[in-house]
Amino acid sequence: MNFINLMSISSLLATNNIENVEISDKPKNVPLHWSNVGVASSFILINGFISFWLNLRLEKSLFISSIRCLVQLTIMGLILEDVFKARHPFVVMTMIFVLIFLAANEVSYNKSRKRHTGMFFSVLVSLTLSTLTIGIIGSRYALSQVPFWEPQVFIPTMGMLLGNCMSTVAVGNSYALGQFSEQRENIEMYLAFGASRWEAGRPVAVEAIRLAMLPIINSMSIIGLISIPGMMTGQIIGGAPIMDAVKYQQIIMFMISASSALGVLTTICVCVFTCIDGSHRLRTERITKSKPWIYAKKDDLISGIRNSLCCGKSK
Repeated sequence: MNFINLMSISSLLATNNIENVEISDKPKNVPLHWSNVGVASSFILINGFISFWLNLRLEKSLFISSIRCLVQLTIMGLILEDVFKARHPFVVMTMIFVLIFLAANEVSYNKSRKRHTGMFFSVLVSLTLSTLTIGIIGSRYALSQVPFWEPQVFIPTMGMLLGNCMSTVAVGNSYALGQFSEQRENIEMYLAFGASRWEAGRPVAVEAIRLAMLPIINSMSIIGLISIPGMMTGQIIGGAPIMDAVKYQQIIMFMISASSALGVLTTICVCVFTCIDGSHRLRTERITKSKPWIYAKKDDLISGIRNSLCCGKSK
């Protein structure tokens, strides 16, 4: 009996040791410091070396983009900490509308060389309707969030929807506005033969939407086969179960696809009906490269600073 008791005790101790080993083998989240960010930022020197070696003249752009990345993400992190602590729907929705406003501003005045009359307002409304509709429905029913505005899920989800929808809308608008200028004679010929403004502008709209949606379709076709997406990677690093991370990423990709399609569809329709008026005339004078005075002043200020720095170096 004593021998049997000793054997049972030893087996229990061995089992506990195995469990302890399994627990200790699980990866731990290592706290990161600003020194870690400094080490990673040194990788930008590779880009700078390539730019300098090939005379790409991207050194200033790389430096400015790197500084913006550090500053903007730091500010975003500080704001998100307070928003998550507040956990109030008004605070969450206010931040969402601020993000939508900034995204519409980026599309209209920074990512587009050409813009049509009222483009900022149309992009703002389009991004609001497409991302909020898909974001609210997806968060509530696909991600099973109650309430749907849970900040730790809703805000990052809306950020991903806005980022992808913004790029899609910018590509579609840029192509459509370029075609209205380049294909002016063909479009006017269609209108002269009795085509309505939608019939004349439909080929441009279809090609613009198709071109804008191609990156989303391509990313869905290679995701999980060639690339591991950022959200899935972040959840795995954060310690979430792998299959939960996979399901989250699948849901987000389908939400991105739907919101991008709705966003580019509405903005391209507004673009067509703006550039071709109700009297079925092509109005290319509504397409301009000029920016509002505040952006023009900002560009002049940046150009003045660059010129002064160049003159100072030459002296």
